[in-house]
Amino acid sequence: MITECTEADFATLREQLGRLPRGVVGIAARSTSGEPLVVATAPRLEDNTPFPTTFYLTHPAFVAECSRLEAAGIMAEWTAELATDDELAAAYRRAHEDYLATRSAIGERAGIAEVEEIRDFSAGGMPTRVKCLHALVGHALAAGPGVNPIGDRAIGLMSDVPTPAVTPAEADDAPDPTGTSASEATE
Repeated sequence: MITECTEADFATLREQLGRLPRGVVGIAARSTSGEPLVVATAPRLEDNTPFPTTFYLTHPAFVAECSRLEAAGIMAEWTAELATDDELAAAYRRAHEDYLATRSAIGERAGIAEVEEIRDFSAGGMPTRVKCLHALVGHALAAGPGVNPIGDRAIGLMSDVPTPAVTPAEADDAPDPTGTSASEATE
């Protein structure tokens, strides 16, 4: 759930990034202490530039951990796995579709028409490769567990990062990699 970006949040974002991010429409993920982890951005910026990175990872610890994992070469390994694991590939495609649908909904709520230049382009290499863990982790944190399998994997390998604030309802309703939410699986 995207929450309002308050003046205090803007001050924190400035500290985290050394600047303010562009096109902020709200905070897409917070830590359990309320600190911003990910901002939601408009699909088209004020200067009319298309902006495909809907979920922008801002927290320095998460950013550093993404960079550490990328430097370790995990992206090539996971891209190769996508080519051979049909279940993982299907879950990753669903993550791509979720990203596109969420970006469209954010744009609609902000009064922005569909941005044709990025209509089928999500982020992080989805749906066929792993290109940017920062974008995939941002999506995973914003969407909650079970939506982006690669983002979830990356988060699982991280240490010394804040605990994301995920309500029990969000965790219970998170889809598993087969596409069934936990509440559906128990029915």
